Amino acid sequence: MLLSQELVLPSGLRLPNRMSKAAMAEGLAATTHDPNQKIRKAYREWAKGGWGMILTGNVQVSDDYLGAPQDIDVPAQNTDELQAAWREWATECQASGTPTIVQLNHPGRQSPAGAGKKSFFTKNLAPSPIGLNFGPGILAKVASKVLFGTPKEMTVQDIKLVIDQFVEGAKRSYDAGFKGVELHAAHGYLLAQFHSPATNRRTDEFGGSAHKRVEISLRIIRRIRAVTSPNFSISIKFNSADAATDKTEDVLEQIRLLVDAGIDFLEISGGTYENPLMMGDDGVAKQDMSEDKPMKASTIKRESFFLEFAQTVRKSFPGLVLMVTGGFRTRTGMEGALQSGACDIVGVGRPAAVYPDFPTKIILNENVKDEDANANLPRIEVEGAEKWIVKISGVTALGAGKTTRVYQEHIGSMAAIKA
Repeated sequence: MLLSQELVLPSGLRLPNRMSKAAMAEGLAATTHDPNQKIRKAYREWAKGGWGMILTGNVQVSDDYLGAPQDIDVPAQNTDELQAAWREWATECQASGTPTIVQLNHPGRQSPAGAGKKSFFTKNLAPSPIGLNFGPGILAKVASKVLFGTPKEMTVQDIKLVIDQFVEGAKRSYDAGFKGVELHAAHGYLLAQFHSPATNRRTDEFGGSAHKRVEISLRIIRRIRAVTSPNFSISIKFNSADAATDKTEDVLEQIRLLVDAGIDFLEISGGTYENPLMMGDDGVAKQDMSEDKPMKASTIKRESFFLEFAQTVRKSFPGLVLMVTGGFRTRTGMEGALQSGACDIVGVGRPAAVYPDFPTKIILNENVKDEDANANLPRIEVEGAEKWIVKISGVTALGAGKTTRVYQEHIGSMAAIKA
């Protein structure tokens, strides 16, 4: 099956199979925001799982602005002790030979109050001063104002500083021994805010056209390449939801520019805090997965949230390595997505938190039949007072927050496993 086949990326990085442990918020760095012992222990478990590639959770490039209070960050001042912790993290991740990519991020306007060193009165950063819109209700508007506020429109100097921060994060990853970095330009974070006309209304060198909106990412990619090596993988996580607010041809133009800049692969995901599509639904429909009845194309699309957009990208960029993350739960669904040509790498999130050895134990295990090769995750229901708050406020992200907490608890359990 294609899932078990090796894939060589343009940089020369070799993936032993097509399954990638997707980026997930670990929620384990609340105090020091560095790759502490708990984080290293969790990644030690994933390292033993037989993944073709491991993507870390968000590493925030600014210690002033975090996406969550428990994120790892890249502080402005590095130390020998901190760099040693990063090297140990890279070693743990890759102990079994699985290449590991660090996901670098800046939350932009999606940095909640209390996350990072910024004061309560410091405004978040964004390409344009457009606040989050959780809905028309009063409670939704209050939540937006109190938790996030109206962001500050970034100056050109602010933008150059953020570019420097991404480059510094990549350099530290490279020096630590990681195999590459992925720029997070999805889920409504800062780079996605620049890419989208809904959140970028600038008219300078960083806005006003599809090309200029992606300029910040292009500069970051070129600068990272200059301080690392040709064999260091540079990829980007791209928000499929942008196609809903921009012309398809503009979205494809942005991807073309990213490809020309030299990305190794493009990961397709989607959603924002306003519309958390990436959270999806853990309910997996019963499917006939017998060998003589291959999964229908419609069923494959239903399992993967963003496969249809990936197929659109594939038509324009047949040689681009594509990774699709979101919704994959079964061997048949993953294999079907690869066989369709829509993607080359399957990103797996929640099942990896419950089963760190998901590839070797289930999906790539030849002793497990197709009909049994699935994650079989329970549906997570928002109940009680939390359900009432979501209903009254209309803020769907609050309900999605419970799902995040449940899977962070699973990751926390991994961190508690004795060596």
